[in-house]
Amino acid sequence: MYKNILVNALVNLGDVVLTTSALDLIKKNFPDAKITLMVKSVAKDAVIDNPVVDDVIVFDYMVKEHSFNTMRKMVGEVRKRNFDLAISFDRKLRPALLNFMAGIKKRVGPSKVFDDNSSRVTLLYTDVIKISHDLNKTLQAETYQEIVRQFFKIDGHGEPQFPQKKSPVAEKLLSQLDENKLKIALCVRGTFPLKTYPKEYFAEVVRRLRKKYSAEFFIVGAPGDKEYADEVISEIGGDVKNFCGKTSLTDLAEIFRRSDLFITVDTGATHIAATTKIKMVTMYGCTSPDRWHPINENAITLTSRESCCPCAFKPEECPSYPHPNCLYNVRPSEVVAASEKLLREKV
Repeated sequence: MYKNILVNALVNLGDVVLTTSALDLIKKNFPDAKITLMVKSVAKDAVIDNPVVDDVIVFDYMVKEHSFNTMRKMVGEVRKRNFDLAISFDRKLRPALLNFMAGIKKRVGPSKVFDDNSSRVTLLYTDVIKISHDLNKTLQAETYQEIVRQFFKIDGHGEPQFPQKKSPVAEKLLSQLDENKLKIALCVRGTFPLKTYPKEYFAEVVRRLRKKYSAEFFIVGAPGDKEYADEVISEIGGDVKNFCGKTSLTDLAEIFRRSDLFITVDTGATHIAATTKIKMVTMYGCTSPDRWHPINENAITLTSRESCCPCAFKPEECPSYPHPNCLYNVRPSEVVAASEKLLREKV
């Protein structure tokens, strides 16, 4: 049995959250195993004090950066920890090479994880796990778990895990809202335009919900989302709080735990929210909800299932640019109806 496991997850925030479902599965079967997770700094708050992560290594690097000293130092750091197993959830060259140079004897990775393309990176693994299912029709969390299931020869499923901490910041922000009203969180901007629901649609959703419910609305997001959120608030007509850039990831999770509804696009906050089991509506554009829907029984996903989706188009390459069908065909009335369904028991 492996006692000291290094897991590489140098991926985006949402993916890091989803990889914790595989760590949950390992912990359920091997509770004494120590799991160290290697992540980028942007995701560290999602894994520090996470119930399925024992230690964290932060490894930031630029893809085009070839710093011998940076790599040498990290090789030394990994080697001195004496890992007996390395599992790759990212299939990237830099961490795979790092594990090889650090002398970890057992190095495991998937034949595919984000696309169907083959990669020479797998030559650096001692064990290549064959992933045979259709990636776009399978939850990404299940792909991560399949790597674990096959290697350890175990069954079952895990769930994404997230730290739960007291948050004075969440307390302060939520104190700005009327405690007698419903608290409805919004995430209005995706990581790229073909995931971002139209401003005018968001505005219509809020205006229609306001007519039926006594509710406070607020927008969450990263610091870089603040200006865009202000534009959405202007489109709505004001009276919406802008919390973008004011929370850490754990603050954000606490805000979700204490809110009544989350209306969001497909982004990292979606998967953080799902771990809190908040009622949520997620609108999908160019990405597949079959692969990326939140693991939350209280979630409703909306998509128009265009024939061209999922896609990897740049916005200006979209056949229906500048009004992508995948986003514009998810009508505000659908979002309102889904929200009303989830809120019904609250009223």
